[in-house]
Amino acid sequence: MSSLYLITGFLGAGKTTFLKNMVRCFPGRKLALIVNEFGREGVDGALLSELGVAMTEIDNGSIFCSCRLDQFESALAGTLAQGPDVILVEASGLADPTSVRKVLDQPARFPGLVYAGAICLVDAGQFHKVFATTRVCALQLAVSDLVLINKTDLAAPEAVARVRAEVLAQRPGCQVHETTFGQLEASWLSALSAPPARTSAAVPHVKDITLQKFTLVLDEILSAAALESLLSLFAGDTYRIKGFAPLAEGLFLVDCVGPQIQLTPWPGMAPNPGRLSVLFGNGQNARRSVQTAIDRRSGLHIE
Repeated sequence: MSSLYLITGFLGAGKTTFLKNMVRCFPGRKLALIVNEFGREGVDGALLSELGVAMTEIDNGSIFCSCRLDQFESALAGTLAQGPDVILVEASGLADPTSVRKVLDQPARFPGLVYAGAICLVDAGQFHKVFATTRVCALQLAVSDLVLINKTDLAAPEAVARVRAEVLAQRPGCQVHETTFGQLEASWLSALSAPPARTSAAVPHVKDITLQKFTLVLDEILSAAALESLLSLFAGDTYRIKGFAPLAEGLFLVDCVGPQIQLTPWPGMAPNPGRLSVLFGNGQNARRSVQTAIDRRSGLHIE
């Protein structure tokens, strides 16, 4: 039997860091990962490769939409054939997971698969902004069996309390814990209790919940300080910016959640260096802000 855990959460909630920590909760067990990213850059896969766990990457779309569902089902069937004890599925931050039980409730195609539950991460500092502007947050909470309020160190206690109240209003009775840096306790997983599957004659095909996106291409080698200054001109108008940037000081991982900018030195090789995925919503002025930044500094362009 293979137990499957689904990890959800909006862009920048800390799913990948959490997944690294979660892997450590299963010592001596055979694990497999299925990682889903909305963009083409494959950043999450690079971040998780150090775990030494069998991994399948599905990029450029949500695994629960019609454009990637077949690919996900094939990946899951192939993963099951390897006989893992535990399968961890990291869904895209833009994924609508409300069809997950119907997708997985196909015993003929997925023999021996046991759905262990869905874990949703929410960003304590960004939750109210994204919940108010993106429908997908409510959909991710709707199927959650465990909600982790992450990054509580970056939010005031009263703000964290408001997030907890809103989460419980959306998902009454759900197990909710507060954490930082995606940390978890094994007892939280032991207490997971996924609801019984709802049978359905057909697997639904839902449309992808797409925000607007583009790729920012770095044509010149900047310094870390220059790139941070550049990103500060428009990061606040986005939901997420991520990718790898070759800079004067070396290769860096670029990870921005709203106005929070983080540049981290990256050892070794990285996929698609010099290309940053920028994701933003309707009503955000990201394109205008980026164009303003480009007008101030040459050496980069939008694709």
